Amino acid sequence: MIADPRIRKALDRAVELGETGIAVAAYHRGELIVDAVAGVADARTGRLVDDRTLFPVFSVTKGITATAVHLQAERGLVDLQAPITHYWPEFGVNGKETVTVEHALSHRAGIPQMPEGVTPELLADWDWMTERIAEFTPIYEPGTASAYHILVWGWIIGEVVRRTDPARRSFDTFIAEEICKPLGVTDFHLGVPDGDLPRVAKLYGGNEFAMVDEHNISPRAVFPGSDVHNLPTVQQAVDPGAGAIATAGAVARIFAMLAEGGELDGVRLLSPDRVATFTRPRQGAHDPDKVLTIPVWFGANGFWLGGEPGASDPLVGDHRAIVYSPGAGGSVAWADLRDQLAVAICHNNMDTPAVVSPERTFEPIVRVIREIVAEREENRR
Repeated sequence: MIADPRIRKALDRAVELGETGIAVAAYHRGELIVDAVAGVADARTGRLVDDRTLFPVFSVTKGITATAVHLQAERGLVDLQAPITHYWPEFGVNGKETVTVEHALSHRAGIPQMPEGVTPELLADWDWMTERIAEFTPIYEPGTASAYHILVWGWIIGEVVRRTDPARRSFDTFIAEEICKPLGVTDFHLGVPDGDLPRVAKLYGGNEFAMVDEHNISPRAVFPGSDVHNLPTVQQAVDPGAGAIATAGAVARIFAMLAEGGELDGVRLLSPDRVATFTRPRQGAHDPDKVLTIPVWFGANGFWLGGEPGASDPLVGDHRAIVYSPGAGGSVAWADLRDQLAVAICHNNMDTPAVVSPERTFEPIVRVIREIVAEREENRR
C-alpha cells in the first residue's frame, strides 16, 4: 500500500462523514502515488477493508467496456460510425437498422430499456440478454434523443466487441486478455470466481435513485443497488455496463493507461490520437437526458466529460481534458489527459452521495491527491 499520512487522515475523515469501507488509488505520470484503504468491508462480521478487498463499481465498468470497443476500432475491426447491424445482423430489425456504434456509446441508440421479465439469473445469461435486445423496438428515434442506457448499454457494446473479435471470445475473457493482462491488472472481474467471492465488500443502501423510468429501464429485479448486487448470482454475472467488481488499484491502472494517452509502462493499447477523441461531446450534448434527472455532460465515445459548469462532477477537475465514469452509489474513476492523473475511488455505502455537508465524503481524499500531485510537479521544475 502507498499511503501518504495525509491520505490516511483523509480516508478516516471520509469514514467520519459516513463511509463504511473505502479504497482509493491514483496514478500520476504513470506512477502509482496513492493506494490506500479504510473502514469496514462487512459491518456484520467486522471484516476490515484491505488491499485485496473487491468492490462492486457499477457504471465505472462502462469506461473499461468503452475502452474495449475502441481497441477494436484501433485494430480496424469496428467503425464507430457504422450501423451495429453490420457486426450483429440480428440487431438490425424493428427500427434499429440505423443505430450506429457511436449512437450506442453515447446513449443515443433509443433503446434504454431492459428485456421484459429479466431476473438476476437471466441477466447472467449472455445469449438470453443479447437475443432479447436484438428484438427491441426503439423507444426514441435512434440518434435523436439522449437517454442514459443504465443497464442495457453493456450488452449492446459488449456484443459488438464479441462479434468483432476474430477469436469470438466471451466478453469477460476479452477484457482479461486484451486489457487486464497487458497492463498487469489482476483484480478486475466481470464475474467473480468462486474462490474470490469472500473478498467482495458487502454493499449497503443505494436501492433508490432519481430517474425517469417509464420503460423498464432499471427494473426492480435487477436494480443497481445493494439488494441485487449483494447476490452471488449478480456478482458472478458478466455485466459490461454495471457489473465489474475490482480493487481501486485495478481500476486506477486501467484509467492511468488512458491518462497517459493509451500507453502505460511501455504497453500501448490505444493511440494518443484516439484517446484525444474521448473528450469530444456527443451530439445534442446540451439536451436534457430523458432518463437521468441530473445534468449530464457526456461524450461521443462512451465517457462522461469534465469541465462543464453545472453538469460535470467538480471532483474530477475543472477542465475539458478529463474523461470519467461514475457508478451507482458514488464509486468513480477518471483520467485527466492534461495533467496525466488517474484516480479510482471505490466504496460500499451507496447512500453517501447524499452527504454534501460539511463536505462530500470523497472531497478530503481528492484534495490530498491534488496536493501530492502539485508537490510532485513542483519537484520536477
